[in-house]
Amino acid sequence: MKILCLHGKGTSGAIFRSQTSSFRARLADQNIEFDFLDGPFECSAAAGVDLFYEPPYFSWWKNDTVDDVRAAVARMNEYIEENGPYDAAMMFSQGCVLGSAALLLHQEETPHLPALFKTAIFICGGPSMPILEELGFHISATARERDGVSRDALMQQSGNSAILTQGANRWTGLESLNDGLSEDQLRKEIECPFRIDIPTVHIYGSKDPRYASGLHLSAICVPERRKTYNHEGGHDIPRGTQVSDNIAELVKWALAE
Repeated sequence: MKILCLHGKGTSGAIFRSQTSSFRARLADQNIEFDFLDGPFECSAAAGVDLFYEPPYFSWWKNDTVDDVRAAVARMNEYIEENGPYDAAMMFSQGCVLGSAALLLHQEETPHLPALFKTAIFICGGPSMPILEELGFHISATARERDGVSRDALMQQSGNSAILTQGANRWTGLESLNDGLSEDQLRKEIECPFRIDIPTVHIYGSKDPRYASGLHLSAICVPERRKTYNHEGGHDIPRGTQVSDNIAELVKWALAE
């Protein structure tokens, strides 16, 4: 089986390979080929990344606009056509934005073409709000405001200073950021004219400033075909034994669907 792997902004395919090494080691008997791509645009490191990883760092687009996201989707589709097919996509942060946009656009605009993937694994990422709006999704004003605030909070809590002075304790203040809403309440902030209709896995952390965004992404996927897992951490992939075991089992479930 082949899995296309899409990294987060300000990282790289090599960094995403390292970030996922713990749970991927538990999949060694599954005969999986992981294809880790680099985004086309070199950029500065994501907050805190340069403490642990050397450059270069990449992004999938320069601006979070409909045109830029659509261009990134087109580039990815060309890559899939040349190097696929792929059984699944595994994505982190901005990679989730790219992958979910590709799935939505394919489902809405080119459903007659073969499916991009049979299943998708989203880690600490949300959807593209500009793409959702273009496709007729309704996003509440509260969710839109929180999206901007949470991006700022992520920059602050993921930065080098926060890591060096506070470590894991830097993920704070999120209950007020999310207005104390439950997972189901946060999902209802987006009204969906249609949903991603393949099996999906959604891995997120309740201490992540972008936690609500991860729930919004799960909301635009068919509930009966999705599995969710809260690793209870921040905007990262914990490498502890229990979390790695759980994520590996979710990957196995997705590939078996």
